[in-house]
Amino acid sequence: MPTQLSFDRAHSALLCMDYQTGIVSTYVKDQDLLLRAAIVLKQARSAGMPIIHVQVGFRPKFPEISPRNAAFTAIRHSPQYQQMVAGPASVIHSSVAPVEDDITVTKHRVGAFTGTDLDMILRAKDIDTLILFGIATSGVVLSTVRHAADADYRLIVVKDCCADQDPEVHACLIDKVFPGQATVVSASELLHALKSPR
Repeated sequence: MPTQLSFDRAHSALLCMDYQTGIVSTYVKDQDLLLRAAIVLKQARSAGMPIIHVQVGFRPKFPEISPRNAAFTAIRHSPQYQQMVAGPASVIHSSVAPVEDDITVTKHRVGAFTGTDLDMILRAKDIDTLILFGIATSGVVLSTVRHAADADYRLIVVKDCCADQDPEVHACLIDKVFPGQATVVSASELLHALKSPR
């Protein structure tokens, strides 16, 4: 049965996270994912919602990466990983690229909040509800959901606009973990809610 979804658009924002060209080419197997994400972004803009793109990036020589950070130390030492977060591969994929008044936040950790001004932007705009999706489900989506839930944001995860290299991990998070802190919906369910009268 479809989820009956309602939210206050005036106090909601859409987060499109880590949809960078190099990350998309590594993680995305479902070729329709980019199309779904692009349609969701377009409809959210039409509904007047703020669009926030979150991307991972670093300064030259990676001063933000601590040698104690196991996940990101690999970037410092691997030219292959560096290509994903620098140069042409680091650009947000053209299918979902920022337009007009979209906001872009650059992060240096897995989650969208740690070390960024995302929370300040959201509070300045009086946002209390986050509709979000990203790559990977077990990376930026999981970390951001956990942080945002603890910060008392209402959360909606668009499940078929998320992707992960491990389908079983993706399914476990979408079906068993996220529902404890977020409303989990499909892109079509979100689009239906966005097209409905306020």
